[in-house]
Amino acid sequence: RCQDLTSAAAQTPLNCNLGTKPCKDGSECVLHQHVCDGEADCRDGSDEEDCTVACQFQCAHGKKCIDQRQVCDGVAQCQDRSDELDCLNPMEGCIHHCDNKTRCLPDTFLCDGERDCLDGTDEANCGNAPSVSLLPLDGNNGNTTMSAPAPLKCPFGTKPCRDRIECVLYNHVCDGEADCKDGSDEEECILECERGQFQCAHGKKCIDQRQVCDGVAQCQDRSDEMACLKPMEGCSHHCDKTRCLPDPFLCDGERDCLDGTDEANCADESCNSGEFRCTSGQCLSVSMRCDGHPDCRDRSDEESCTKPPQCTTKLRCPQSQECLLEEWVCDREQDCKDGSDEKNCKMVQLKCGDFQWACTSKSQCVPKAWRCDGTKDCADESDEAGSTCPSHLFQCGSTWECLDTALVCNTVRNCADGSDEGGNCQAKCPDKTQCAHYCYSTPQGTRCGCKAGYRLQEDALSCVDIDECEGGRPGVCSHLCVNTQGSFQCHCNLGYLLESDGHRCKIAGEPYLLASVQTELFLFGLRSSSLDVLVSSAKKAILSLDYDWRDQKVFWVSLDSESIKWSSLDQKKRGTLVKGIKSDCIAVDWVGRNLYWIDGIGGGRIIAVGLNSTIINSLDHTVILDEDFEQPRSLALLPQKGIMFWSEIGNEAKIERAGMDGSERRVVVSHSLSWPGGLAVDTIGERIYWTDEKLRCIGSANLDGGDVELLQMMETTNPFSVTVYNDLLFWSDTKRRTIQRAHKITGKNRKVLLKRPGQPFGLKIIHPLLQASTESPCENLRCSHMCVLGPGPKGVCKCPSGLLLAESGLTCSNLVNSAFLLVLSPTVVTQIYLQTMHSAVGLKSWPEHLALPLPNVNEAAMLDYTLQDQTLYLADSGQSSVVLFKLKETGLVPRGQFLQLKGDTVTALALDWITLSVYWSSTKQPRLQVTSSSGEHTAVLIQDIGSLESIALHPLSGRLCFTNLAKQGEGAQVECAHMDGVKRAPVWKDALQPTSLTFSNKGNEIYWADIGYGVIGSVRVDGTGYKEFKTGDGLTAFALSNGMLLWVTDSGNDTFAHNPLRYHLLRCDFSTSFTLSHPFPGSNLCSNGNGDCGHLCLALPGGRTCRCAHDHWPVNATHCAADQHCPAGSRPCLDGHTCFSRGKFCDGHPDCSDTSDENCDPSYPISADPGSNSLDNSWLVRNLDAQQCSEERCNGNGECVDTNGGTSCACGLGYSGDSCQDQLTKTMQGPLIYGAVGLCAGIVVISVLAAVVKRKTANTRRANTVAKETSMTELEKGEEVPSTQPSPNSDFAEVQ
Repeated sequence: RCQDLTSAAAQTPLNCNLGTKPCKDGSECVLHQHVCDGEADCRDGSDEEDCTVACQFQCAHGKKCIDQRQVCDGVAQCQDRSDELDCLNPMEGCIHHCDNKTRCLPDTFLCDGERDCLDGTDEANCGNAPSVSLLPLDGNNGNTTMSAPAPLKCPFGTKPCRDRIECVLYNHVCDGEADCKDGSDEEECILECERGQFQCAHGKKCIDQRQVCDGVAQCQDRSDEMACLKPMEGCSHHCDKTRCLPDPFLCDGERDCLDGTDEANCADESCNSGEFRCTSGQCLSVSMRCDGHPDCRDRSDEESCTKPPQCTTKLRCPQSQECLLEEWVCDREQDCKDGSDEKNCKMVQLKCGDFQWACTSKSQCVPKAWRCDGTKDCADESDEAGSTCPSHLFQCGSTWECLDTALVCNTVRNCADGSDEGGNCQAKCPDKTQCAHYCYSTPQGTRCGCKAGYRLQEDALSCVDIDECEGGRPGVCSHLCVNTQGSFQCHCNLGYLLESDGHRCKIAGEPYLLASVQTELFLFGLRSSSLDVLVSSAKKAILSLDYDWRDQKVFWVSLDSESIKWSSLDQKKRGTLVKGIKSDCIAVDWVGRNLYWIDGIGGGRIIAVGLNSTIINSLDHTVILDEDFEQPRSLALLPQKGIMFWSEIGNEAKIERAGMDGSERRVVVSHSLSWPGGLAVDTIGERIYWTDEKLRCIGSANLDGGDVELLQMMETTNPFSVTVYNDLLFWSDTKRRTIQRAHKITGKNRKVLLKRPGQPFGLKIIHPLLQASTESPCENLRCSHMCVLGPGPKGVCKCPSGLLLAESGLTCSNLVNSAFLLVLSPTVVTQIYLQTMHSAVGLKSWPEHLALPLPNVNEAAMLDYTLQDQTLYLADSGQSSVVLFKLKETGLVPRGQFLQLKGDTVTALALDWITLSVYWSSTKQPRLQVTSSSGEHTAVLIQDIGSLESIALHPLSGRLCFTNLAKQGEGAQVECAHMDGVKRAPVWKDALQPTSLTFSNKGNEIYWADIGYGVIGSVRVDGTGYKEFKTGDGLTAFALSNGMLLWVTDSGNDTFAHNPLRYHLLRCDFSTSFTLSHPFPGSNLCSNGNGDCGHLCLALPGGRTCRCAHDHWPVNATHCAADQHCPAGSRPCLDGHTCFSRGKFCDGHPDCSDTSDENCDPSYPISADPGSNSLDNSWLVRNLDAQQCSEERCNGNGECVDTNGGTSCACGLGYSGDSCQDQLTKTMQGPLIYGAVGLCAGIVVISVLAAVVKRKTANTRRANTVAKETSMTELEKGEEVPSTQPSPNSDFAEVQ
């Protein structure tokens, strides 16, 4: 049974849709725009009842009236936008505009006797019109005149004059001209304007300030549109009545005029030879035609291909055959023409990042900054839930809807939840309200509202101006913002022009995006979308690039070549700027005319070379910064200010800043970072931008590191490089294989510019204005070698490696005769020239120095140096070895291993610079032992030592000293002995933690740093004359050089220097200890021929002694034979008691309890029997009748030995010859002069050794952005303290 629908409908209350109202009888609904329109639409005629004519323009919903001048003004005042509908629909043959440009009539409508325009202009100035006769109803042909005129009824949009004779348009009222004959339209006009308003020149009308110079005259005298046109230089095209564009803005592909005339009548530009023209107008390199990757906007480059493309990817589209990557399937971007790559995609619940907000649907993540920003970004609009409306709008109860106050309490439900109606809507605003702007009714009662551009104060009555310019709000102004009452004005930087929207700025000429995609260089037009390929010779990925506009060159660095290459933009020339470098980041200084790069060897350095340099050897570069780097990743320059930024991705991620000369270094960003990659500087917004590959976001901060903002989008999965241009941010994503752009602050208006299978890396925007020519501070500075920019900017002279800047600050001099200090960190040796320390006080950064990376070193712990052959001996704790390096002018060259331990760590190391024997001790071999220069022979000198951590040698006097750190609780002492270990005696027992032992030049005093007491102590080698120098807390290391004391403290990690005349402060970022190697000129009895010793020659006061290796015994005073106390085929451990087979020595597995079986000279064949230097290594001593043979065969001056089946003599001290018959002269050759190796004999070389502690303290200090300046307010000199210790052996008397 069917229900009677008619009766059911009659019983149901009528529910009218939005924009309609019910008729009085409730039978139907009519549109609001049909109410009071002069025609009855309701059957009962109720839609034409109670109509008034006071409204100038009624919105279509029927409940709001607006000024007629606001109709078709480009801004919708009606909620339904009806005031902007049907604006200017020209009729065919349009000739006459009227009604404020809302209508256009053909010529036949003019002066036809019918008033078609509301303003009557179609019938004005028509001349003598014919008289009009009315045909009488009774059929008479006579003319009849009308009598008793009808009462005046003014049409909509007009008002009657006071005499009721005529009507005038509302926009002619108070316009400064009398239109009514009685002048009543110009009476009772406002004479004083409010703030934020503009007074017309006639003084009778006020308009909103925002309507001034908007292209439409609101004042009758047009004074609001006068003096608006301010033509820029090169003004060529006038449009919009307010703008004049230069010629480059015409036909550039962007619509700059509101009327579009700047892009009208433009001829199609033809593509160059070697290019393909897309149907959409783009020009592409012909190599991209039919390559399987759509590059045209309309994909026309992949159409009409004769055969399917050769895909390097694993996937291709099933129908259209484009090449696909797996990452492109279901990535929400259509790559296949048929859309098959985005079909049948599973809905995956996303896990949003730390800096994202999850939409309620859980299928979309948006940046947190998009939450409640006034724009609905989530598909479910949940990102605006709970947002508040500005005070000129009404907040709906649904919390994310804002409503015009005129639509509240108008009996129509405009809010989705109906919260704008009902309640206390009947409450009306009083005639004299206290509201500053206006009052309106709401369901909660009456409220005060503010005009747009104002904010309601806490008193809910007064309004205050909103400063739209505050904090650089996104979307307000691209460049410069000036706040005004209720509004704001935007201005552009020099060279830019304000866009027609009044907010954005535009640059003349097309900018291009320079990008590296795997091994190719692409040039992408940001307006024309043209795409060209620059030929490169790279075979592996190009990670970084930059350009120099003045010389029209592009520079790049790739993984396959250790060089920086360049190519001209027209691809006609190419070359190499620098060879022999390892870098993955370069940056061009177009002002100072230099190129910078990060050198990744040995912990990292920042290096520069002149752009126009013809020298391509890496040795000719200039080091800008080389200390305290862990793993620098990217570099960005700001030459306009002379500063640079770089990112660190080591143990502690951070972004640092310094002058481009290396000065004023500090950390600017140390939080909200994980893996800061690419860097870019926004010169307009004065912000630094970076990519973070681990956080999957793009960050930014001001140039001082404040106001950190993170933009984490679903599209920033693996951002690598970043660059900024105007309002836009560009980034490369190596996972999605895309180059994208978005608004630099909001991240909105995102667009994919390039999507290809190769991974994109480096990005730069090319435009002449971005590298505008400016006077360089270096132009007037006559530097002998190189000028770089410093903060300001200012010009600073720099020297290449190996040269020292003179006091004039302009010229460079040779460093051959300069003493230097060697500072050791885990991966770098820094050579500091003492000459600069003598002439400087209060240094806050490193003086002239050279950083020397340590290749293949894991954890450098200590070193020593010999001028004899310029070799570094370095203990590597990470590899349990002592390695050798040759010191060259600008680097260290590996010379192999001197000693290889296993499972052991060297704790002390000292070099005898005459014999080149090494004295050392280790963790598992806590004794004093010495190894010959060849590494072949090792002898134990002193066994019973608690813990030996510092050794000092003075070969000229034959003495050594060492620190003996006894067991815990038993204190520590400084002991001295002869260099063969005999005559051992303590010289100071009251030490706590002595380290950095150093002899005085004469060798009669020993100095040390006691880090427990914070003092530098000294005592004569006989134990008398103790002195101490208080340095304060945090002392860690010490060294001595020609009367200059140098020490390190860990309170800010400063290095102090002191001599009788002055003291210096050297900034240092190492936890260090000092030791001193003295290249004092002179010799001892071991200087010539190793003192005729077969194994080890050890100096003594006034003499020398020969010592055999631990597994040998002395044949005589100079020669040694293998020790036979171990079974045949075996060798003894260094303890002298345990024996193991020869095969167990140096096999990689410690067998001796002290691990000494793994003390190996890598170059010495351990499997062979060791022997004397003077005899073949295969000799064996005969035990039978040895004495008789020695007497007869060797004349009693030697021992008989068996050599290769024969017998020969091993001669004793002072004898030589086959039968030891020749007596050697007792005189020795003269002293060895070290000047022969090219260095002055008076050079002092100080080695600063990094402590085993890794860079934890350094990392902590680097987080501090403000460099601490430390100074000594008082130097305390300890008086000489009488020795309370027993007098040591008299052999330690001072040598004068």
